[in-house]
Amino acid sequence: MGTILMPGATLGILQQKNINFVSSLCLVHHHSLIFPPARTRKRRLLNNGNWNRKSRTVVFSTVDDSNDSSADMVVDDDGFMLRGTEDLVVEENELVATKKALSEARARQEAIEKERDQLLEELAQSQAKQQEHVATILRDKEVAITELEAAKSLFHNKLQESVEEKFTLESKLVLAKQDAVELAVQVEKLAEIAFQQATSHILEDAQRRVSAAETSAAEAAFHIEEQVRIATEGTILSIVEQSKDAIEKALDVAEKAGDYATRAVAVFTDVINPVDEIASVQSENIKLQGIVNDLESQLLITRNEIAKLKVELEQVNAQAKASELRAEDAEKALLEFQESNREMTIQREEEINSLLEKMKKDAAEKKKAASKAFKAELESIKAAIKAAKETAHSRNEAYMRRCEALQRSLRASEAASKMWKHRAEIAESLLLKEEEDEDAIYIVNGGRIDLLTDDDSQKWKLLSDGPRRETPHWMARRIRSIRPKFPPRKIDVSEALTSNFRPLDLPKPDEVWSIAQEKLKERDTLIEHVIEKETIEKKRKALERALQRKTIQWQKTPEETKLEPGTGTGREIVFQGFNWESWRKQWYLDLAPKAADLSRCGVTAVWLPPPTESVAPQGYMPSDLYNLNSAYGSMEELKHCVEEMHSQDLLALGDVVLNHRCAQKQSPNGVWNIYGGKLAWGPEAIVCDDPNFQGKGNPSSGDVFHAAPNIDHSQNFVRRDIKDWLNWLRNDIGFDGWRLDFVRGFSGTYVKEYIEASNPAFAIGEYWDSLAYEHGSLCYNQDVHRQRIVNWINATGGTSSAFDVTTKGILHSALHNQYWRLIDPQGKPTGVMGWWPSRAVTFLENHDTGSTQGHWPFPRDKLTQGYAYILTHPGTPTIFYDHFYDFGFRDVITELIEARRRAGIHCRSSVKIYHANNEGYVAQIGDTLVMKLGHFDWNPSKENNLDGSWQKFVDKGSDYQLWLRQ
Repeated sequence: MGTILMPGATLGILQQKNINFVSSLCLVHHHSLIFPPARTRKRRLLNNGNWNRKSRTVVFSTVDDSNDSSADMVVDDDGFMLRGTEDLVVEENELVATKKALSEARARQEAIEKERDQLLEELAQSQAKQQEHVATILRDKEVAITELEAAKSLFHNKLQESVEEKFTLESKLVLAKQDAVELAVQVEKLAEIAFQQATSHILEDAQRRVSAAETSAAEAAFHIEEQVRIATEGTILSIVEQSKDAIEKALDVAEKAGDYATRAVAVFTDVINPVDEIASVQSENIKLQGIVNDLESQLLITRNEIAKLKVELEQVNAQAKASELRAEDAEKALLEFQESNREMTIQREEEINSLLEKMKKDAAEKKKAASKAFKAELESIKAAIKAAKETAHSRNEAYMRRCEALQRSLRASEAASKMWKHRAEIAESLLLKEEEDEDAIYIVNGGRIDLLTDDDSQKWKLLSDGPRRETPHWMARRIRSIRPKFPPRKIDVSEALTSNFRPLDLPKPDEVWSIAQEKLKERDTLIEHVIEKETIEKKRKALERALQRKTIQWQKTPEETKLEPGTGTGREIVFQGFNWESWRKQWYLDLAPKAADLSRCGVTAVWLPPPTESVAPQGYMPSDLYNLNSAYGSMEELKHCVEEMHSQDLLALGDVVLNHRCAQKQSPNGVWNIYGGKLAWGPEAIVCDDPNFQGKGNPSSGDVFHAAPNIDHSQNFVRRDIKDWLNWLRNDIGFDGWRLDFVRGFSGTYVKEYIEASNPAFAIGEYWDSLAYEHGSLCYNQDVHRQRIVNWINATGGTSSAFDVTTKGILHSALHNQYWRLIDPQGKPTGVMGWWPSRAVTFLENHDTGSTQGHWPFPRDKLTQGYAYILTHPGTPTIFYDHFYDFGFRDVITELIEARRRAGIHCRSSVKIYHANNEGYVAQIGDTLVMKLGHFDWNPSKENNLDGSWQKFVDKGSDYQLWLRQ
């Protein structure tokens, strides 16, 4: 229905006739003519002759065509009624004007009907799109439900796996107990057998010795007695014989004396001469006297021999007695030995029993610890499941809130579209201005303009404040496509002034709220949902770290773990043997003679510059990988340098760039993406998301390095060629390990494959990104930063270590009287050193951060403190060439290396931090070294929890001090 105003001419006729009526010719079919009511217009008085009364509102309506002349008339309050066709007198010119107004009204009606049809069509489209939005929301809800179910099933599977793992661990524990008992029984049996064997052998030996002593003593006694008997018998026989001889001689002499006597008698009788006989007798006496003297001398000699034999017999008796004493001593020793063996047997049995008891206690404690750890893990899994349920519940609630917000935004968009439709209707339905007064008629659209501009309207608040959440981009595009445009602007001032339409005070486009342009506000539902999601994610990561720590505790001790490329020998000290300007010299020839000095100072590995041909002279833009004639020297000079390192027992680490490679040729499009040399790759070896080089490979698995084509390591031929190249460097050139450049550009799983293929002695990855800062200051909590490095090391399977960029960044601020930054809430170091020390390669500067580039230089006055920290702490420390040879810190660094060697510090040494505040830092590393940084007044005697006797090894005043355990 539309409305029109009655022309003034008609009103004049009615006033002249003093009758309020309207001709049927002035009416539009199906439309009504409304006079202004008395409350909105000034009342007008009708004057006609003797009458003086107020005018009444009279409305005529018709339902027939405009050519019909029948009409109805509404009477006034006095009951006065007239018939229109009988009394109406219409002039001809007024009829023509009325017909013209009728034709204009018909044209305007047709335009309004067309616009209505268009608006209805747009409304239908908006309803269809709303249904699409609802369907999309339902699909999102179904996807969320499926994800929730998948998460639930995953957690149920993990729980089942954990239960199975518990059972397997319990079975392994039972088997271990049985093995321990069997081992103890076997040990006891073996000890008994060994004791029996040892005691039997000793007893047999002692018995043999005693019997041998008895035999030797008996033989000696027998020999002595035999000798005495033989000597005695010989002496007696000789004496008897000599006596017989003497007796015979005496008988002979007696016979001769008798003969002499007879002869003398005969002489006397026969008068023989007596003088001759006397002479002969005297001579015989002299002979007898000589014989007697001889017998006496022989008797003396025999007596002497008998005395000697007696002495020898006494000696033999003494020896026999001594042998008897020895035999008695041997018997006593045997008895003592048997007693001591019994005591040792009893002691060993007690030790074995105590060992068995200890093993049983240890097994019980291990069982308790395992059960406790399993309970803790089970609790953590339950907590994880609970967190997952809470996450799922929160996600469901978030999706419900999102659906409600989408519905609210849809309702708001519908209201906005309706408002624009109403405004368009207002703009089209306003008629010519009747008079410039304050009683202008605004009956159109049922007074909706007043409703839209009312201060208390909820729609006006929605237009001014906006919704409570951000509208998705797809919805914004759709709303933007159906949003009605503003009325056409007037391009001419005169056109605007002469317009028949009443101008509307419409807001400017930038003042009108739009869902597509709306931003999030504080305390928004989605922001709270994001914060809640981040909190849950932090809890999940904390649970993962707890499970990882429990898993590490169940693993073998570091001493039982086989050395890996990520740790080397565990006691490596790396020396970076170049800087950013080393390419300007014949560097290989300059560095080779320094190998002996580096080895004497305690360095174990030397990091050499990139060996390949490069677009940039520093070597970090490689092209032909098999061409080793670089700005640092030729291939022969490189081999000579590596041989010098090996002659001093130094590892040679090659700097290999695997992330990118510069091409040698251009494609038909003029892009440098075709390689030459032995590895003649094409665009298929370059990642497809590199924006500068039109690669045809797969998307990158890391960050893109924009200065050169990024290699697609997912291609099999690329990985095969790189592994062959690394093995060629290992076998033909002599490199022992790798320093991997820009490992952020590709996944650590490929690094693991390359390391396993080339089997280096040591490997280091450069994972360098920014630390966390707030208002220009370094944040205390850098867990997120070191977690990224640890994640990359995990991706390599622990086959590679990584530079501890976190520790370097923290030392920049900590050494300026902020030593509290060196301890985390768990009491550990704040870098990668605190989480995974065996894979942390600590450093202060390198060719990028220092040298002539100076991207991130370490404070010059804090270098000695920095080296005192990294050379006395776990991890693998790295020394920069400039600091060692150019800055004059060679002796200082050598002294610190010697302290590290004496204390036996390695990459897995423990760290116990006693103090970390603004005044200084104190920590014990391992069991034999204590160090202090800063002006903090401290020494080992002041620490109650520090046992042992300590001797100061290095004293640099307020910079640092070192103590070694005596």
